[in-house]
Amino acid sequence: MLSLALFALAAIAAAGCDRHAPPAPRTVEERPELLLLTSLPIVFGEAFGLSENGSAALTRLETRYRVLPISLSDAASLRGAKLLLAAHPNAQPAETLVELDRWVRRGGRLMLLADPMLEWHSERPIGDLLRPSPSFADTGLLAHWGLRLDAPDERGPVERTVAGRRVLLASPGRLAGRCAVEADGLVARCAIGKGRVTIIADADFLDERGVEGATSADNLDWLNAELASLES
Repeated sequence: MLSLALFALAAIAAAGCDRHAPPAPRTVEERPELLLLTSLPIVFGEAFGLSENGSAALTRLETRYRVLPISLSDAASLRGAKLLLAAHPNAQPAETLVELDRWVRRGGRLMLLADPMLEWHSERPIGDLLRPSPSFADTGLLAHWGLRLDAPDERGPVERTVAGRRVLLASPGRLAGRCAVEADGLVARCAIGKGRVTIIADADFLDERGVEGATSADNLDWLNAELASLES
């Protein structure tokens, strides 16, 4: 009887640790759809070879979501979607940004990884169109939402504790503005019309190779937790 009571208390405590996150769906059919817009080699490696089955970040995302890659954040791609992860995306056309803003204001949920100093190693030469941009290609969207993104004063690895998780970052930027900003400018949470946006001033934390050889299991746990929070 005592062991049963202890088990019940442990279950309640575990649920309370992440009470804002819905339980992880058990089957593929039950998983909610997550649109993914990125310039990073998350779905495919840089070589786009058949032997490359995606990154650790994709594997972790697929434990919770049905991930659907898109190439533009236009109205056609966003139609019917509720949740979008834009991980250091390429520059979007102005008319596409207008459609993205409209989608958010109508209730869309967006997580944007906007890295002002990307440290992600690439074998592709500088100038290659498939090489991720060294900085977030902001064409006015953040300013439209009342935010400013600054590059770090110094380059290098940084450790932060966000929502109880130890997260390793590489040269993260700093956000400031009208939204709720936390973790020393790393995260901004914005209410935009009927929708919500979480902006993180780093994308290197998705790199499975880690920050200067150091990896943190909390990085990808944090990613899924932040997305789950946007869902709720």
